[in-house]
Amino acid sequence: MPERHWHPRSGWVEVICGSMFSGKTEELLRRLRRAVIARQNVQLFKPAVDDRYGVTTVASHNGLRWEATVVQDAAELQAAIAPETTVVAIDEAQFFDEELVDVCNELANRGLRVVCAGLDMDFRGEPFGPMPRLLTQAEHVDKLHAICMKCGGEASRTQRLINGKPAYYEDPVVMIGAQESYEARCRACHEVPRRG
Repeated sequence: MPERHWHPRSGWVEVICGSMFSGKTEELLRRLRRAVIARQNVQLFKPAVDDRYGVTTVASHNGLRWEATVVQDAAELQAAIAPETTVVAIDEAQFFDEELVDVCNELANRGLRVVCAGLDMDFRGEPFGPMPRLLTQAEHVDKLHAICMKCGGEASRTQRLINGKPAYYEDPVVMIGAQESYEARCRACHEVPRRG
């Protein structure tokens, strides 16, 4: 994939999506490192609900880390953009409110590069939070895949496990966790039973 270069009069939105363990955050941090090398001013944001790796730290499952600004919602994110910022990065975008899409578009219209990473589907295999609208309105979309933990195939879904068994469809959509609660699965191995 060709690298995208910032131009002061044209902003855009990039979305990195996929299942858990597909490398979304790793790719987000890779793009931020390159932006810093290019002397661009970067701000990274994360939702307050995600505290898996520390309150202000964004970390990939392979150990890459970057300090982030923690925000409650899209309005707080927008208010925290520094005047000199040229690249806005947002991790775990699926946990934000629907206003995130409008904020991302407004920032891109101002000439900023906006890079969002997040789950495109929840554990049920259904569209997650503001991600569907972000995907349709972004200029660049990359869907990453993991390896299915059951068959070794290409995984596009996130399997939630509770005590080693698939979570029920009726369970709450948001449950923060990592390898103790989730696995990457392919379509055929993904299971979401209903109660009763």
